[in-house]
Amino acid sequence: MPGHRSITEAEKLAAAKLGGIPIHREQMAVVANIYRAASAVRQHLENSVLRDADLTWTSFVVLWVVWVWGETETRYVAEEAGISKGTLTGVSRTLEGRGLMTRAGHPSDGRLKLLSLTDEGEALMQRLFPRFNEEEAFVASRLSGEECHTVAEGLRQVVRQVEEEGEERRLTLLDGAEPAPRRSGRRAKG
Repeated sequence: MPGHRSITEAEKLAAAKLGGIPIHREQMAVVANIYRAASAVRQHLENSVLRDADLTWTSFVVLWVVWVWGETETRYVAEEAGISKGTLTGVSRTLEGRGLMTRAGHPSDGRLKLLSLTDEGEALMQRLFPRFNEEEAFVASRLSGEECHTVAEGLRQVVRQVEEEGEERRLTLLDGAEPAPRRSGRRAKG
């Protein structure tokens, strides 16, 4: 079963499967391990400090963005949280229902919504973030301070590459066409 294999075993199996196919192995390892690390960290945090607060990863990220930025338009919160505006609507309504966040109309454009934390939301983040950060320290504890800096800077470079060059690359790969609409993964019933 895939979930029962170590990272080392998975990398060996992939290398054996790919055999002589000409690929960029080091870059493949970077991207695969970004995914693995993100999944492992997210699962650990959701099952520890976020579980105690009855928050999902996504709801925590939304709270974090609004906590740090203050009152913010929903489109910017969605962008920063890496989620769709539709997902943000559901998350923000849940957080609003729990008394942690408010949604209000924009003063000059009625089509826009602004998100802000309530006093209860602020208090939650003040209590929760130090515990969250302790778990960040735990998950990175096998790295020295210098290694943490190096990994963080390397990941910033990956993000910059996609942010600065990704759109041009996408247009080249798709020959200028718009990407096909995303599918849910389900096949249409025949």
